[in-house]
Amino acid sequence: MKKIVLVAIISLSIFTTLNAQQIKGITGENNWFSNWTNFKPSTTDYDDATQLLTGTISANLKLTKGNTYRLVGIVYVTNNAVLTIEPGTVIRGDKETCGTLVITKGSKIIAEGSATDPIVFTSNNNISERRPGDWGGIVILGEAPINKIGGVGYLDFNFDPAVSYYGGQDPNNNSGILKYVRIEYAGRKINALKELNGLSLAGVGKSTKLEFIQISFSNDDSFECYGGDVNFNNLISYRATDDDFDFTQGVQCNIANSIAIRNPYSSDISGSRCFEIDSYDKIENADVSKKLTKIIANNITLVNTEDNNQGLVREAIYIKEKSYFSLNNSIVDGFSSCVLLENKIGANPINLAKINILGLQINRCNGVVLSETAINNPDLISWYNSDTFSLEFSKLNNAELFIQSDVKKSPDFRKKISTVVTSTY
Repeated sequence: MKKIVLVAIISLSIFTTLNAQQIKGITGENNWFSNWTNFKPSTTDYDDATQLLTGTISANLKLTKGNTYRLVGIVYVTNNAVLTIEPGTVIRGDKETCGTLVITKGSKIIAEGSATDPIVFTSNNNISERRPGDWGGIVILGEAPINKIGGVGYLDFNFDPAVSYYGGQDPNNNSGILKYVRIEYAGRKINALKELNGLSLAGVGKSTKLEFIQISFSNDDSFECYGGDVNFNNLISYRATDDDFDFTQGVQCNIANSIAIRNPYSSDISGSRCFEIDSYDKIENADVSKKLTKIIANNITLVNTEDNNQGLVREAIYIKEKSYFSLNNSIVDGFSSCVLLENKIGANPINLAKINILGLQINRCNGVVLSETAINNPDLISWYNSDTFSLEFSKLNNAELFIQSDVKKSPDFRKKISTVVTSTY
C-alpha cells in the first residue's frame, strides 16, 4: 500500500538546530541571505566608475573599496599574478566591449567580501537600462583534471588561446577565493550559439574556496563547471536565462546548502533547468578513460516562484548518459518533473544506480523521474516508487512551504517548521 505524506505547517519564526541531515532544503540557524544579497539589482544605484580595469594584469594587483572599477574588454590575470579585491568593492562590466575577467592557469583571484560588505560585479548601465548579458562574466581557469583528450581544453569564448587553456593533474589546485560575492547581469552573447556565463570554472581544483556567491540575471548559465574538482557552499542562482548549475567534462563536485530560484519569464525557450549534468561536451573530443561527471548535492532548494508555470520552466534536473548524480535532503518545488533522463539512459539498474535521490520533498511537481523516450516508463516508476528513497510529496504554495518566499521583501527560503503526518490508502 502506497504511503502519502500530508504536511501541516506550523507558522513559527524559530528555526530549529536539527542536524542538517534531518532538514530538507537550505539550512542555517539564521537566514544566511541577510545583508549581502540583492534581489532587486535593477533599482540599485551604484557609484560611477572612477578607475578602468583593462588589458593584461601580470603582477599582483589590489582593487580597493574606495574606487569603483569599470571592467573594459577581456582582462586577463596572467603570470601567476594574484588579483585581490577588498570587501565592498564594486566592479562594473562594460557593455560595449564585453567586459570579462579571466583568471588564467596559475593565477589567483582573492575576492573575499563579508556579509555586511560584499564584493559586487555588475552592469555598467544605468538603472533603467540593465539587462541580462550586459557584460561577459568571470572565468577561472585551473589545473585540475578534465576528461578531454590530452587533458587540456579551451573555452569557445573568443579568448586568446595563448593564455586561455585549462586542465592538468592537480585536483587540489587553488585558484583563490570567491566569498560574499554578487555577479549581476553577466552572460554576454558571443555568437548565435554561444553566451558567456555568470561564473565559468574550467579545470578548477578543490582548494579554491567558492561560497556565498549570488548570481542574478545571467543571460546563460549562472554557474558552469568544465571538468575540475570543486566544492560549493551557499550558492544562490536567481533568474538565470539558461541553467543554474551546469556540469560537464568529468567534473567532480560537492555542492551543499545552495538554491536555484527560477522564474518562467527569465527562462530560455530551448529548455532551462536548475541542474544540467553531462560527462562529455563532445564525445569525439573526450578521453573516455578519464572520470565521468559526478555531482553530490546536499540540502539543495530548487524553486519555481510562479504558481502558474508558463511553460518555459520544465524539469528541475536534466541528466545525460554516463553521469553520476546524487541529491539528498532537498526540496524540489514547482516543476513539471523532478528529474528528466536523456533518451540514451536506459531504465535498468546499472544506469539508475548512478542517479540517487534520497530524502526529498517534491512539492507541486507532476512527476519524479521521467525519461525523454517514455514519460510514463513503468520501470522508472517502479524503481523510484520504493520507500528506499524516502520521498515526500506535497502541494503547498510557496508561502506555506518557506519562511519568506517573496523576493520583493527579505527572502528566507528555509523550510518552515512542519509536522509530518503519514497516512495510507
